[in-house]
Amino acid sequence: MLQRHSSRRTPLVKTVLTTRLQGAASYDRIAGYFCSSLLEIAGEALEGVRGPVRIVCNSDIDPQDFATASAAQAALRRSWCNSRPETAPPAALPRYQALYRALTSGHLEVRVLPNSAFGLIHGKAGVIRQCDGTASVFLGSVNETAAGWTLNYELVWEDDDPASVEWVQEEFDALWNDARAVDLACCPFIRHDIQRIVERKVIEPSELPLVSDANAAAASAAVETPIYRRDQGLWPHQKYFARIALERHRLGGARLLLADQVGLGKTVQLALAALLMALEQPDGGAILVLAPKSLLQQWQDELLDLLGIPSARWNGNAWIDENDLEYPAKGPQAIGRCPRRIGLVSQGLVVRGQDEVLNQLLGRQYTCVIVDEAHRARRRKVPKVDADPDEIDGCPTPNNLMDFLLKIGLKTTSMLFATATPVQLHPVEVWDLLYMLSYGNDGVLGGKTRSSRWYTASECLAIATGGATVPADDVRDGWEFVRDPLPSRFEGEIFSAIRDKLEAEDSRWQFPPESIGRLPSAFRKVRIRSELLPEFGTRYNPLLRCIVRRTRDYLEREVNPHTGEYYLPRVHVKLFGEDDNSAITLGSYALDAYHEAERFCELLQQRVKSAGFLKTLVLRRLGSSVEAGRRTVLRLLDEYLPEAANDLEDTDDDEYEDDMELAPQGLDRRIVMRELSIAERASLRRCRELLDLAGTRDPKLEAVLHYLLDPVPGSDGRWVDLGCILFSQYYDTVLWMGGELANLEQLADVDIGLYAGSARSGYWHAKTFYPCDRNELKERVRMGNLTLLLGTDAAAEGLNLQNLGTLINIDLPWNPTRLEQRKGRIQRIGQKRREIYIANLRYKDSVEDRVHKVLADRLLQIHNLFGQIPDTLEDVWVHVALQEEAAANKLIDRALKTRNPFDQKYSKVEDADWDTCTKVLNAHSVKQLLMRGW
Repeated sequence: MLQRHSSRRTPLVKTVLTTRLQGAASYDRIAGYFCSSLLEIAGEALEGVRGPVRIVCNSDIDPQDFATASAAQAALRRSWCNSRPETAPPAALPRYQALYRALTSGHLEVRVLPNSAFGLIHGKAGVIRQCDGTASVFLGSVNETAAGWTLNYELVWEDDDPASVEWVQEEFDALWNDARAVDLACCPFIRHDIQRIVERKVIEPSELPLVSDANAAAASAAVETPIYRRDQGLWPHQKYFARIALERHRLGGARLLLADQVGLGKTVQLALAALLMALEQPDGGAILVLAPKSLLQQWQDELLDLLGIPSARWNGNAWIDENDLEYPAKGPQAIGRCPRRIGLVSQGLVVRGQDEVLNQLLGRQYTCVIVDEAHRARRRKVPKVDADPDEIDGCPTPNNLMDFLLKIGLKTTSMLFATATPVQLHPVEVWDLLYMLSYGNDGVLGGKTRSSRWYTASECLAIATGGATVPADDVRDGWEFVRDPLPSRFEGEIFSAIRDKLEAEDSRWQFPPESIGRLPSAFRKVRIRSELLPEFGTRYNPLLRCIVRRTRDYLEREVNPHTGEYYLPRVHVKLFGEDDNSAITLGSYALDAYHEAERFCELLQQRVKSAGFLKTLVLRRLGSSVEAGRRTVLRLLDEYLPEAANDLEDTDDDEYEDDMELAPQGLDRRIVMRELSIAERASLRRCRELLDLAGTRDPKLEAVLHYLLDPVPGSDGRWVDLGCILFSQYYDTVLWMGGELANLEQLADVDIGLYAGSARSGYWHAKTFYPCDRNELKERVRMGNLTLLLGTDAAAEGLNLQNLGTLINIDLPWNPTRLEQRKGRIQRIGQKRREIYIANLRYKDSVEDRVHKVLADRLLQIHNLFGQIPDTLEDVWVHVALQEEAAANKLIDRALKTRNPFDQKYSKVEDADWDTCTKVLNAHSVKQLLMRGW
């Protein structure tokens, strides 16, 4: 019999749910949108059903999220967290308890369909079967929310006609059995989160230091942050670093070098560590972040977007907070009045060495100082690989940044360094980083007297790299390496036993030589001589104690014992354009122009005996694109107008400001180019004439169109459909390429973004270019409505483009690290695809092509040695460009001789269960605390 129900006449929750479901044998429900409110009301009504309950619903999950089990799990987690179930009122908690019981007992099953399967499920229906064999169905407009059943005006039709029951059952079965439906059971996080919400307790920041376990304290601070409530949350390696940073901070100061490979989320690890340290001192304590200027905005964005942390960045004249509100101030004292607990300052400010400004920064105490791209702080003269120990040992002569860090190290409790390339030329560079960390902390290399054996760089590195060992036969000799500094009890059971016998707190690092006599004889013989000393050098040397370095390869092949899965899902990289036949052939005029540019370099080489960058400027840009080469030649013939200066390097204004003091002999590129000789100018004019004859068509455009629009053999579909970022070193190249692509009919319906420095970003829509802020482009890529993006290398540092699946290098930068940074934009945490595609474009017989032939067989060997390609191999390109093949090969051989101190022992990662953490920090209180200034 057909029955009609109106919420105006009788409450639906009483007529439909309570009455029909009480004692029912089973219940199949097409429930609409998957969210916490759906499960909230279902948990209340389903308690009375005796048999199985099945609910099918839909969500805004991308179909690609179902490609793998881990991707599906992340998508369900994200969909669940987007509804913010942690904000449920206390009255809802009994329903959550019932829901948790139903899910864990197997009484309730839920499957989720992507919207793309059948569209948004507006048709709500249910099949209720009774124990006596009868059945009824209902259909209606009712939404699966408490408001839908109790507050809104809703209409529901109920029918027990067998034909109606069969019809609704068929609809349910079609959705339930659809191959795209994902079982909620595949995401245990949701079950854990429901239980956590039931037991959730909010604590104030002042209570966090009372949580003695560092893991539990870190979980309380992180479990409801934005990054933790979406996708996979924090990965095990990120949680591990946050935990040890807090542990060390509580011992008197964390001094750590985070040397993870590109794309593993160093920023969020450092930011979370900074948050935890700030909360340890609720009443004050400034936190200073020193980073390249090009990364300051990215740092500020990620602090807010990932962790909800307010901060302020210094723009050279004033502080700017997370809302882009400027705090005008005058005089050098202004930099010392940061309006937030966390202040972000450019390293270039330090490099320029303005005493009044530096004194302001050095005139206060800090809770923590964080240094991103810390490899820029270094000794002025790095020794050769085969240097004698006396060239390595002793106090290094620091560059400006290193000198500043040595001073500020005395002013801070904790100091954290980050760099993906800690070794460029010699392992002593990583020892130098530890030397900087040791200032103000006795637990790194030893005490203030510098008498520890670890302060001898050559001996420390020899032990760390396996070239020497800690003496084990003579306990007193071996004890010299152990006693200063003595590792904390957190670093091993043996140190807990030693400290117990010495009655020493963990905050004490130094012990006199005679302290070995305070240990029982049997303990010295068994535990020290037989167990500790033979492995001390390989397990507990300062590099291992203070450096955390994980590679993507390690995390993708090591199994997490807690989950039985890899620590990171593997993202395989498939390269295109690598074989010799893939080089792009230039037309005859363009090729002649390239050869003329080589002649110009030779002429410049005769006049300028240093500064390889300047001598090869035209070749670099012509190797990028014909258009970039043409514009460079025109600018040089116009005597390099000052207003065009920024156009020759298309990165943020001072991306390399921190290396200014290393410029060869202080050469000014403007002066060099303004004083072109008659022969040099004649060569440039000839190059310009040939480029004019070559026309505007560039074969690199044809190659790009092939990858974007054609089914590329070996790849899964057209790259434009998979999402693509095209990189170049130069703004001229990406501006030209973007304009050409925007005028193509095949891409008429595709918006094309341009991500660059110096406020030159924007996008093409319907062939018209619209300027916009870079953050708008990032958000559009994240939301999935911008899938084709061009970027200069200003976009390659810190930008997250994991929604894109392909990358085209329009040119190959002569600094190999930039290639790693570009790849790291899509091969990073959060990439949905298990395989990404990268194409490298180069002109045949160009410098890039010749270098490719020289390095191709040895790049993998160098990469495996360092974890990535060192910046210093940029000189290989210069030598090849200047026809100095012998010098290029010598530099490569030198790199291969360098002994990399890092191996698998540095890949420290431990998982911890933060999902079930019930103590949660009051987010409002945390924000208010961090809003206080210095």
